[in-house]
Amino acid sequence: MDAQPDRVLIVDDNEVNRDLLAKRLQRQGYGVTVASNGFEALEMMASMSLDLVLLDIMMPQMNGYQVLETLKADPALRHIPVVMISAVNDIDSIVRCIELGAEDYLSKPFNPVLLKARINACLEKKRLRDQEQAYLKKLAEEQEKSERLLLNILPEAIAQRLKRGESTIADSFADVTVLFADIVNFTKLSANLSPAQLVEVLNEIFSAFDELAEKYGLEKIKTIGDAYMVVGGLPTPRPDHAEAIANMALDMQRIIGQFRLEGNEPVQMRTGINIGAVEAGVIGTKKFTYDLWGDTVNTANRMESHGVAGKIQVTETTYQRLKDKYIFEERGIIEIKGKGEMFTYFLTARKD
Repeated sequence: MDAQPDRVLIVDDNEVNRDLLAKRLQRQGYGVTVASNGFEALEMMASMSLDLVLLDIMMPQMNGYQVLETLKADPALRHIPVVMISAVNDIDSIVRCIELGAEDYLSKPFNPVLLKARINACLEKKRLRDQEQAYLKKLAEEQEKSERLLLNILPEAIAQRLKRGESTIADSFADVTVLFADIVNFTKLSANLSPAQLVEVLNEIFSAFDELAEKYGLEKIKTIGDAYMVVGGLPTPRPDHAEAIANMALDMQRIIGQFRLEGNEPVQMRTGINIGAVEAGVIGTKKFTYDLWGDTVNTANRMESHGVAGKIQVTETTYQRLKDKYIFEERGIIEIKGKGEMFTYFLTARKD
């Protein structure tokens, strides 16, 4: 594709001067448009793409100073470079034009060689500015893309700390709620699925869970195969983290019940919840993750792995925190690996 010629607008109330300058610039390969007064010029500037304006000062109704001032006050037009051309050749006029934002100033009658050199210099500066703006726009787009990627990996508060230069992020939280969920027998259920179908099903399920986490203001920590982990109460503490997790757990069971695999095979999930203190921090330097550890996390995981398909199993601590607002079913004492005997409950519904 051939490059388009630079577009130059000539603004002069004198028809002879306008035509003479227009013919000269057209011979030099510029695309030329003319305006006979300031009002007409401003309308043209707003309606077409221009690379340069050659603006006379002494015009009736609206002089060149006023046109220049109006142009530079408009955010949509101020980027257009302006060269003032006038028979007025005193230092005060030149200074005034430069202060108002003109790129250059030429006196009439102008020297054709000097005119060409000044126009070329202004157009080259505009090209450089346009390249700079395109580069800055591209840079801003890449920064936004990196920001979105970072926020997909880390909680926003943690991402901001990393951006501020913190190299080691590790915090203690005295009171959070941890949830683990795992799809029951998913490997067996998905034996007849292709890898693409398997990923599609998991992505659909976990995307629905992600929406719930966002709805309830919770932090998804990770997925491991067909397991899902989410926490409430960090990195920004909140008093209702247990209720938020309970609400999400009930909604997760409702959503998972809507899925069917080939042969109308239902999908079921075990869920475990525990409340307590955790340590949290960013692990790794390249493929880093925000993770949790501590006995509270381990116990929540045991609540899931020792749970029952289609049930939400919780610890005594969780039950005591939520019993006034939610309905529970006693499971009783069970043997938990690494913990011994524990009395557990099934969360079944909200009381309201």
